[in-house]
Amino acid sequence: MKRLLIVALAVFVVFGIAAAGDNPKVVLETSKGNIVLELSADRAPQTVKNFLAYLDAGFYNNTIFHRVIPNFMIQGGGFTADMQKKQTRAPIRNEADNGLPNQRGTIAMARTPNPHSATAQFFINTNDNDFLNYKGKTPQGWGYAVFGRVVEGMAVVDSISKVKTVTRGGLRDVPATPIVITRAARMP
Repeated sequence: MKRLLIVALAVFVVFGIAAAGDNPKVVLETSKGNIVLELSADRAPQTVKNFLAYLDAGFYNNTIFHRVIPNFMIQGGGFTADMQKKQTRAPIRNEADNGLPNQRGTIAMARTPNPHSATAQFFINTNDNDFLNYKGKTPQGWGYAVFGRVVEGMAVVDSISKVKTVTRGGLRDVPATPIVITRAARMP
């Protein structure tokens, strides 16, 4: 019995590492520096597929972080530097029930009050934001789907979170000087 448990544990560790190794990494090259993300394809497969489809199409290139709230999050993926909203594809199903919490350094999908309305916009948590976590399949309980985490460049995220913000284009919390994602790409 003990040997079986050890073998089972070894198989779990090997396959667990292999599954984590299959998670894609992407780089967001910004006007403040690079942010490297590891995406959780194993826990949020549809969300990661959606994000990578936008990324591979060049959608995120030359977009901005258009909403920055200190001690909360930085949000991007939807507007150009001149505050033009980009056209998106159809929304995806909310995968916030995947067990990944909105902790500091995680990336999650932005959405409207409709839990299944996420398209291209995302945010990076700069604090532990447990109130954004999945609680149940109710309009108030769905939460926001985490689909990855920052593995390099958290200092860049923190520097973005401290910039001066203004109201522009009808939106509040917009950086006074645009923080541009000049390029977003998969890493080898």
